[in-house]
Amino acid sequence: MTYTAAAGELTSRPIAPPGVVALQRALVWLVGASGAIVFIEPSPYEIVTLASAAVFIATGLRLRLVFLPLLLLLFLVNLGYTLSAIPLLDDSKIANWIATSWYMAFTAMFLAMVTSEDTAARLDMLRRGLVMGGAIAGLAGVAGYFHLVPGGYDLLTLYGRARGTFKDPNVLGAFLVLPALLALQNVVTARFVATLRAGFALGVMALAILLAFSRAAWGGLVLTAAFMLALMVLTSSSPRERSRIIVMTLAAAVAGIVLIGVLLSIDSIADMFKQRASFDQSYDEGRFGRFGRHILGADMALDLPFGIGPLQFHNYFPEDTHNSYLNAFMSGGWLSGICYPALVFTTVILGFRYLFVRVPWQRTYIAIFAAFLGTVGESFIIDTDHWRHFFLMLGTMWGMIAATRSHQAGASRSAAIGPHATALSPPP
Repeated sequence: MTYTAAAGELTSRPIAPPGVVALQRALVWLVGASGAIVFIEPSPYEIVTLASAAVFIATGLRLRLVFLPLLLLLFLVNLGYTLSAIPLLDDSKIANWIATSWYMAFTAMFLAMVTSEDTAARLDMLRRGLVMGGAIAGLAGVAGYFHLVPGGYDLLTLYGRARGTFKDPNVLGAFLVLPALLALQNVVTARFVATLRAGFALGVMALAILLAFSRAAWGGLVLTAAFMLALMVLTSSSPRERSRIIVMTLAAAVAGIVLIGVLLSIDSIADMFKQRASFDQSYDEGRFGRFGRHILGADMALDLPFGIGPLQFHNYFPEDTHNSYLNAFMSGGWLSGICYPALVFTTVILGFRYLFVRVPWQRTYIAIFAAFLGTVGESFIIDTDHWRHFFLMLGTMWGMIAATRSHQAGASRSAAIGPHATALSPPP
């Protein structure tokens, strides 16, 4: 065993060979990047995640006690889904939906365990992979929308909206929010050359979000970016850093306004923008509109302890629930309906608790927390419960929470031991 008090953390675990460490970190990057391509089944993300899990299990992966609430709640949510689906499992779509739900739970647990160790390096690789994946998905959406790829318009757009490497423009927009936040962080804090690279990636992703014409993604990007930047200002380590963040934020805002102005000068984009920006969409209004369905569905849920089963809501109403919390009740009964919001909001509460703890990965923690919180809010108006990137954020949040707790405890022990702490450190 090797003991170290570096960075205020006291750990006791075997050190993996350098080649294994490099392989593990590369796989974390690949998991982040592969999440950008999901319009084929099975997607690269599924293949990479399963392969990565096999490698990590073979080379060392720990299930910490702190993850038991996550494990229990994920299990109970999916148990409710499975029990409610038993009469419907002869339908392959239902069986596939259940299998996907269990798989999403597995990915969340896997990422929690992975990011709880070697946290700073693995999170750095994850953010790099996410930005690369976001840039690829964004470029695909932009190229398809502007006919830059022969035959790409039909493949990379849907109903006149950019969808890139996703099946749905709304999911493309939602996925790009986190990579865009990570790129924005680099824009406002990195050196000149890195700022230019990040600025290009951010510009591509912001353009793709605009061309996806997703109101939730538009609002999500603006609100989560404002929240993240405010937290970065509050947690900045010096007045100089704080000033740079503010100045670069203003510059990015001006660039964003200019980009929107240029796009709205194109008639086709301006017309679609006006149509999508309207708050009086027909599918939102009326007794069976989006919000009417929420009220009627909630009333049904109170009388159905076992729900109606997955993918059954459209048999009772014109469209799906478009509310992940209501969908948990309808798809998995009271068990899933209670445990799913408990899982989500427990993560939010714990995440906020450690938000201001100074750790080497605090910047990434802030970005992922902001994006996760935005998706939690978005879940009230859209179904997010099978989004791969949602479970990636969920698992990573728990991994960062566990690592931050360990770091905080190690710093406290080091402070208590005082000058004797250095005796535990190995020679350089």
